[in-house]
Amino acid sequence: MRAKMRIMGFNAHAVKPLNEDAAAELGAELLGEATIFVVGGGCLVLEYWRHQALRGRKERERHAAWSAMRDEVGRLALALEALQDRVQAAPLQSAVVELQAQMREVRAQLGARGPPSAPQATPKE
Repeated sequence: MRAKMRIMGFNAHAVKPLNEDAAAELGAELLGEATIFVVGGGCLVLEYWRHQALRGRKERERHAAWSAMRDEVGRLALALEALQDRVQAAPLQSAVVELQAQMREVRAQLGARGPPSAPQATPKE
């Protein structure tokens, strides 16, 4: 009671001692308030800890997703590069195939006319 009076700004020496029932009641009230304060403070601390853990987990998930996206972009860039190389090589391959087909046609035409005659040597002057 003296501590309570000092906190409120009154002279603590002027307080009369309490009887046993009043002291027990004030002690029980103080114990109840302390219990509520400890439980409330504990709940606040646990809630803060839970929130921080959730935030950390979300941050790790976001970093993992970002890393997976970067890996996927890198893989897609390599695939694009390979496809570009194939596209650049495809016209060359089709040109080679076309030339081979033309050569077969020419050979077929030459073969139908008869054996090719030997080239004649021209005398040099």
